[in-house]
Amino acid sequence: MSQKPSIPKGTRDFGPEVMSRREFIFDTLKSVFRKYAYQPIETPSMEKLDVLTGKYGEEGDRLIFKILNSGDYLRKTKNFDFEQERASNKLTPLISEKALRYDLTVPFARFVAMNQNDLAFPFKRYQVQPVWRADRPQKGRYREFYQCDCDVIGSDSLLNDAELVAIYDEAFGALGFSAVRILLNNRKILAGTAEAAGVPDQLVDMCVAIDKLDKIGEEKVRQELGQRGIETASQDTIFEIISFEGDNFAKVEMLKKAFEGSEIGQKGVAEMEEVLNLLKFFPLSTAEVEFDLKLARGLEYYTGSIYEVKAVGVEFGSLGGGGRYDDLTGIFGVPNLSGVGISFGADRIYDVMEMLDLFKKVELPGIQAILINFGGDEFVASLEFLQRLRQAGIAAELYPDAAKLKKQFKFADKRNARYALSIGSAEKANGTVAIKDLKSGDQITLDQDAAIQHLLGH
Repeated sequence: MSQKPSIPKGTRDFGPEVMSRREFIFDTLKSVFRKYAYQPIETPSMEKLDVLTGKYGEEGDRLIFKILNSGDYLRKTKNFDFEQERASNKLTPLISEKALRYDLTVPFARFVAMNQNDLAFPFKRYQVQPVWRADRPQKGRYREFYQCDCDVIGSDSLLNDAELVAIYDEAFGALGFSAVRILLNNRKILAGTAEAAGVPDQLVDMCVAIDKLDKIGEEKVRQELGQRGIETASQDTIFEIISFEGDNFAKVEMLKKAFEGSEIGQKGVAEMEEVLNLLKFFPLSTAEVEFDLKLARGLEYYTGSIYEVKAVGVEFGSLGGGGRYDDLTGIFGVPNLSGVGISFGADRIYDVMEMLDLFKKVELPGIQAILINFGGDEFVASLEFLQRLRQAGIAAELYPDAAKLKKQFKFADKRNARYALSIGSAEKANGTVAIKDLKSGDQITLDQDAAIQHLLGH
């Protein structure tokens, strides 16, 4: 009995055309990362469960994909009935010590702790790999998706925080975006807001609620704050601060007054002011930078600058984000290594590039030439010429069967080849190649050396 093929919800297959576009995104980001002197690493898809848990906050921990013990373990368990155990919700003891990675930052901190003696600090790394979230699939939100991260660790300098803004600006410009908005805030400013509101011990509760402001609106955020024990007077102070209108430096001046009694708040304001001043040395061509007092990314390990990027001209979620973490490696026994990093959401970037029709401007890699197969001696001559083409660095293939010409040209069209090359009996006798431009329909005949130079020039 045949089985209907399917894939898990929240995952996707990618065909050649989509993969060419995705590789364009990855290659573009990697080229920018390398330009700023970041180095590549990779980490395993699985991490130990205790490496991941407790790092992302209450909501993040619920989305970690846990892994059951292996089949060997289950075979050793007598009379084990998986379906019965699942129905009775008794699978918890069978969860292994492993989980699929939730992001690339915590695994990076673990990597640094394990390899500290081999790294030169500050260490700048980039990483392009998939991550997994046990989330409910919806538009722009997947259970398996790629993150493209760059982080620098082992430096407290806010120059790094400013430089990451420049990386965002250059990368999105190289991808073809005409404009993006980079939202900046500082976790210490959020802590100062909590202190000013009289709820310093409820910083996490405040951030989790404010982080939903764009999605659910002020009224429902206030309801959630109330449910978390934050009273109306404190809510009023919070919204008075985060709703302030003005340019970036006007917000800085407002906060200096609002945080007169908050040491951590004042430190956050000083850090933000320094980052904004450093950005004057980075001329931005694509990005508008906004000091957003409402930005409250929910990850608990952030301690300083926080970032979020949104496209201009289309309603969509964030295309990237990140922040500074002062002691994430300290969890793994290596304290006092401050780091800061950003992430690009490749899958969301792809979706928005499609919405903005940006891929039509992109020269995607493809096959340059298809050699027509006439069979017999002409097949041998074409096969020999194919080797010369590939040695010259020209992407080409020979149709494997001596089929009708209509079928072979149809194949060349589906492969999006630029040229169809023919070595028939006359061309074989003369040492020439017939070259048909499949875009214009023009055809010329050249000797083999000239044909190779012609293809290299186009």
